[in-house]
Amino acid sequence: MTLSNSLVPIALGAVALVLLLGLGNMLRGGSANTSQKLMRLRVVLQFVAILIIVFVMWWRSG
Repeated sequence: MTLSNSLVPIALGAVALVLLLGLGNMLRGGSANTSQKLMRLRVVLQFVAILIIVFVMWWRSG
């Protein structure tokens, strides 16, 4: 398995993990501050995942 094949699932898994942690915190009635931090982290990780996907697509097309 090449590095580009590994990066996409890792990035998507990180986004999903943070999303589930944030949702779990909200459903349990946890700290609103923690939920806000997790949702901000999710947005950053989504941006990184999109960059990785675009890079992999560019790398494979060339």
